[in-house]
Amino acid sequence: MVNNYDRIAANYDRLSRLIFGKAIVRAQQSLLPLLAPPARVLIVGGGTGWILEEIARVCPSGLTIDYVEISSNMLDLAKTRDSKQNKVAFIHAAIEDYAAPTVYDVVMTPFLFDNFSHTRAREVFQKLDSLLKNDAWWLFTDFHIDTGINRFWQKALLRSMYVFFKNISHVEADQLPDMPTLFGTCDYHVTLETHHFGRFIRSAAYRKSGDGGTAPAEDKPLVENDDR
Repeated sequence: MVNNYDRIAANYDRLSRLIFGKAIVRAQQSLLPLLAPPARVLIVGGGTGWILEEIARVCPSGLTIDYVEISSNMLDLAKTRDSKQNKVAFIHAAIEDYAAPTVYDVVMTPFLFDNFSHTRAREVFQKLDSLLKNDAWWLFTDFHIDTGINRFWQKALLRSMYVFFKNISHVEADQLPDMPTLFGTCDYHVTLETHHFGRFIRSAAYRKSGDGGTAPAEDKPLVENDDR
């Protein structure tokens, strides 16, 4: 099965923090203040589920969360997390096969799209877009290559990661899909953007247009850089 992290689930967090320190955690934490009850939240590819405990620090109750994960081992780990009084449903499925029971106020996709080819990234994006209410939040975090800047080390690190995870987890992708273009052409606008680990990790809070037309442009989104 492609893009399945079962073989590395037990060591995934330890490995990621060995390489990136706390940057992956901080990148996702930066978006959590946008959550507020009584939101219905879809988390896709949340891995071991530590994000559930971080969410509970911000919103200890009042959220309804559907947690979709393709790796059964990752899902088992996520089920052990303390979500406080939030209601969490754990769904073992690829997002392409997920039959959502409702539409959502928020979707979170932490390091999801770097797994997909350009074609499949577009298909998954369109499916998730169809599951969001107007004015919903899309909290996006993933790896990022700066364009127009000599970031050789970013490209080298990304290439090494793809080689490793292609062998371990059968990751289908070998380059990052163009997510900013997808968001920009589908009625979303950025309200918050943060960069981490030498700008190799990007988090962005996107807001879906409320009227089905072109999303209103912000004067300037709040941008924060954290290169630690």
